[in-house]
Amino acid sequence: MTRPTRHPAFVLLFLCAILVLVAFLVFREHRTERPEQIAVTTSGTVDMCLNCHKSEKLDGAHDGLVIGCAPCHLGNPLAIDKDEAHAGMVLNPGDLRVAHKTCGVEGCHPTDIAKVKNSLMATNRGIISTLLYYWGERDHQSANISVEQLLKTGETSLALDYFRKLCGTCHLWKQKNDLPGAPAFFNEKGGGCSACHYILPPGTPQNTVTKQLTEAEQEAIDKNRPHPLVVKQVPEENCIRCHNRSGRIGISYVGLFEAEGYGTPYEDGTLSSKRLPGDRFYLKISPDIHHEKGMACIDCHTRDEIMGDGTSYAHYEEQLEVQCVSCHDAKPGLTHKNNRLTNVETKEGKHVLIGKIDGKEHALKEPDAQACLAPYHKRVSCAACHSTWVPQCYGCHVKRDKRDNHLDKLTLKNTPGWWEEGRSYIRYEKPMLAVWKDEVVIVTPGCQDLVTLIDENGKEEGGFNRFTMAAINPHTIQAQGRSCRDCHASTKTVGLGEGTVVKKEGKWHFSPVDQGVETPHGRTPGFDAFVTIEGEPLQHGSRKDLRPFDKDELHRILRVGLCLECHPGADDKAYVNYVSGRACPVFIEP
Repeated sequence: MTRPTRHPAFVLLFLCAILVLVAFLVFREHRTERPEQIAVTTSGTVDMCLNCHKSEKLDGAHDGLVIGCAPCHLGNPLAIDKDEAHAGMVLNPGDLRVAHKTCGVEGCHPTDIAKVKNSLMATNRGIISTLLYYWGERDHQSANISVEQLLKTGETSLALDYFRKLCGTCHLWKQKNDLPGAPAFFNEKGGGCSACHYILPPGTPQNTVTKQLTEAEQEAIDKNRPHPLVVKQVPEENCIRCHNRSGRIGISYVGLFEAEGYGTPYEDGTLSSKRLPGDRFYLKISPDIHHEKGMACIDCHTRDEIMGDGTSYAHYEEQLEVQCVSCHDAKPGLTHKNNRLTNVETKEGKHVLIGKIDGKEHALKEPDAQACLAPYHKRVSCAACHSTWVPQCYGCHVKRDKRDNHLDKLTLKNTPGWWEEGRSYIRYEKPMLAVWKDEVVIVTPGCQDLVTLIDENGKEEGGFNRFTMAAINPHTIQAQGRSCRDCHASTKTVGLGEGTVVKKEGKWHFSPVDQGVETPHGRTPGFDAFVTIEGEPLQHGSRKDLRPFDKDELHRILRVGLCLECHPGADDKAYVNYVSGRACPVFIEP
C-alpha cells in the first residue's frame, strides 16, 4: 500500500502552527501581565508601561496618561515583557547623570540642565574652594573646582579628603539612597532635579527634616511610599533638607536653634525629645519674620539664584540676586542684577509680594527713616540690625586617624583616614559684626579648626590651627531691630569677644573672658575674638575683603555706647545731626 504524500505547503503550515503554539505557551509562562490593549498617551505616544502601572498618580504636567512612563524613566516603552521593558530604566529621572536624557529633552526643560549642573548647589565650588582657602592649601578662592571634577579626576588632598568624607553629602550630583546604612535623612539628599522638585503626595507620612523620626515612622514611609509628585512650587522642607548644617540657615529660618548635646531641658527626668535628624537636640526660639508671615524660601529667592544662570560663579554672593531692598524700598521689585521679581506687584497704590505657593499677598514696608536710613547707618546692612540671633559654633576640633578607613561620599568607597570632629561650644546670642568690602555685616565662626593628624602607628604626625570668621545672612530677621546698646555697648558684637572695656586716660582697655587654649601648634586667640582693642585681626576672614573693625572704627562705635545711658534710642534728638566720631557735647571724657 502506498502512503499518501504530504503537500509541502501543508507541512510548512503545520510547523508554523507548532511554533506559534510553543511561543504562546512560553509567553504565557513568562509574562508579568497580559496587556489588554496597546496603551496610548494623550500626547499620542505608545507606552506599554501603562498596562501595568495604572495606580501611580502624578501632577497634571507629568501624569503617566499624558506623557507615559518612559520619557522620564527610560526603558523600552514598546516591550510587553517586564525584563525587556525595564532594561535601561532609571529610578530617579532627575539624577544629573541622566537628566539630559529625561528632564532636559526638547519639549521639556532643555535649557535648564546645563545651568543646574553649573550651579553652586551642584558643583559645591564655594564650599570646596573656601575650605581649601581656610586650610591654607590655596591662597585664593576661584570657580575652578567642582564635585563633578573631583568625581572625574579623583583629585584629593588633606582638605579635599575632609570634604569627601564629612561634607560630601550635600550636592546635587549625589544620588538618592546611595549611602549604605545611613539614616534616611542623609539618603534623601541630592538627586539632581529631584532634590528640589520631588515631594510625597498629601496624606503620605513625610520624611520631615525638623524632627527625629521613629523606626515605625520611617518603616511606614519606606513600605508605603507612593510615586512622588513633581512640583515647581518647592516647599521650604526641601530646602531645609540640605541647608541645616554649617550656617544652619534652613533651621534658623523656622526658629530652631541646634543646642549643645546635653539634651536639656530634661523631660520627666530623661533627655529632651526635641531632636533633629542625626540625633541633634534643639531649642525653639524666634523664627524669621518672613517665615512667621507664611513665606516660603522661593518667595524671595529667584529661579536663576537657585538653579543658576549658566555662569560659573565662585561663591553664593555672586549667584545671589535678591537683597532686602529688592522688596523694602520706595520702588520695590528689582534685584541688584536689575532683574524684575515676578511676584512683586502694585495693587491699588500699594506694593505687595505674592506667595508662589499659596498666593497670599504680603504688604511691603519701606525702611524706617530715622534708624535705617540715617547717614551714620549708611554702611550697616539690614541683617546687622534685624538678625537678632545667629548660630555660632566655636572651636572645631578635627582629627584624622590613618589607622582606620572612612567612606568617601563621592566615590562610595572606603579609603584610609578616619575623620572625627567636635566643637568646643555653640552660642546664638549677640551676633558679631565686621566689615565686608564697605558694608557692616554679621559674621560667625566659619571654621575654627584645630586639626590633629594621627599616623598608622597611632602617633601624632602633624596638624595646625586655622581660625576663620565668615560673613553670613542668618535668616533670622525680626521686625524689631537690635537696640543701640546691642551694638555700641557690647564687646562681643564689635568683635572683641565677651569681656569688659573701659576708657582710662584717653585710652581704651579690654579684658577678655575667653583667654584661648594652649595646643601643640600654639595658643589660640579667644574663640569669640576677631580683633584686639587696637584693631589687630586675630582670625582670618572668609573672603580677602572681609575684616574686623579697625582701631578707629572700634573707638567710634564704643564712643556712642558712652552716650546711651542718657540717650538710649536712635529717635533721640541728640542723634538727629550726629556726626560719626564727634564727641558728645555734654559728655566730658575721663
